[in-house]
Amino acid sequence: QVQLVESGGGLVQAGGSLRLSCVASGRTVSTYAMGWFRQAPGKEREFVAAIRWSGAGQYYSDSVKGRFTISRDNAKNTVYLQMASLKPQDTAVYYCAAREMGSVSKIESNYGYWGQGTQVIVSS
Repeated sequence: QVQLVESGGGLVQAGGSLRLSCVASGRTVSTYAMGWFRQAPGKEREFVAAIRWSGAGQYYSDSVKGRFTISRDNAKNTVYLQMASLKPQDTAVYYCAAREMGSVSKIESNYGYWGQGTQVIVSS
């Protein structure tokens, strides 16, 4: 089993930055693809970004491309989401997810492990 714990959320003004972290335990995730999803109030959870097991490929939703950067440190069993130029519409609970296959996916059901989420609030 893999346990995922997110941190780094908080309240930030529009235009600001935050870095989210997701630490995995229970098993090494160095061969897993990792993803970030988010769920805004009253909306369905949506894909944000994903990274291959090697870190060589990163994929982003159109809404965050150019502003967010996903990265990973396999030695630390950790994945990061650096968020810049934040907008009020980025307000959501952000979830980290792990996929046993090393290739990335934008589909929630392809991820077998999920964290509890961390809240990000962007004020205007």
